[in-house]
Order: sequence, then C-alpha cells, then structure tokens
Amino acid sequence: MAVAERAFASALEAMTDEELFTMMADLEIRSETWVKPSPHDEDFAKIVLTESAIERRFPGQMLKPYKEWQIRRARRNCA
Repeated sequence: MAVAERAFASALEAMTDEELFTMMADLEIRSETWVKPSPHDEDFAKIVLTESAIERRFPGQMLKPYKEWQIRRARRNCA
C-alpha cells in the first residue's frame, strides 16, 4: 500500500459513520464518469479502501449499513 493510500485509510478510520458513508457516496458518483475503470486509478483504490473500512466497522454486514444510509438519505431528500 502506498503512503497516500495508508494516509487515506487512516483518515477513514477517524471518520464518523456519516462522514464515511458520504465519502463512499461521493466516490460512487465520481466513478460514474469513468470510461474504463482501472485498479490503478486513485478513485478506484479509494473505493476499495472505503468499502473495507465500512466492512471493518460493521463486521459481517458487508455494505448493508451503507445501503440503509443511502435509503434514509434519499427519503430525507424527497421529503
């Protein structure tokens, strides 16, 4: 893992759940513009690291807490 990736992973660990989920949502939006994703792309690496941080924070739940957060956020935005 490169130094920048380690620093990003450390920053993820210090984030609140809300900050972590917002980061993931922002990265997903940015990924929608990719023509051809590459594992060498910085945003791709950040998505993988963010997914891992969510899974460590919520063991055995995969990305379920993030998906539930997305639903709550969408409902809030529609209200």
